[in-house]
Amino acid sequence: MTTFFCARCAGALTPDLRQLPAVPNVSAHDEDRDPNTGLAPSTVPPGHYAIDPEPWGAPFEPAGPGRGPGWDDRSLLMPPGMDGMISAGPRDTVIVHPDDLPGLRQAAGLGIHHGCCGPLGTGGPNMACACGRLVATLTADCMGPHELHLDPRRVYAYEETVGGVSPGSPPGSPSGSTSG
Repeated sequence: MTTFFCARCAGALTPDLRQLPAVPNVSAHDEDRDPNTGLAPSTVPPGHYAIDPEPWGAPFEPAGPGRGPGWDDRSLLMPPGMDGMISAGPRDTVIVHPDDLPGLRQAAGLGIHHGCCGPLGTGGPNMACACGRLVATLTADCMGPHELHLDPRRVYAYEETVGGVSPGSPPGSPSGSTSG
């Protein structure tokens, strides 16, 4: 079991979560969306997390030759002026179910990065810890995926293992391991 913490204040962000072996394939088709909210099913089920090895979120860069943006059920809806852009964001973001982080609050001023029903996830971290540190990016508009990505540069993980110590714990760490 793994718990994620804010790198600034060391406050717990999640309950104990189980790691999934890979990012699940989730349908964002209209017939699979919640009829009341329009949200796609969350990419990760409650109580779990997955590591996304691909670049995700801001910043974005032009796709360039042979690197066109693909479209799948986890593709972000891009705001005006960002068509043809691909993510140059961090790799190894931690995808969690949005309901597993009830203490986060949405940042103000999303501007063009807010769709008709929720945040697009294209403007960088938009969810803050109680200490004010932006630690995650929520994408929850009716036209894209429904997932929350913890930024591996802004959080750390504590993994409960046999004997209470995680192999590979950095020296001086509280018997845990860092993420990212």
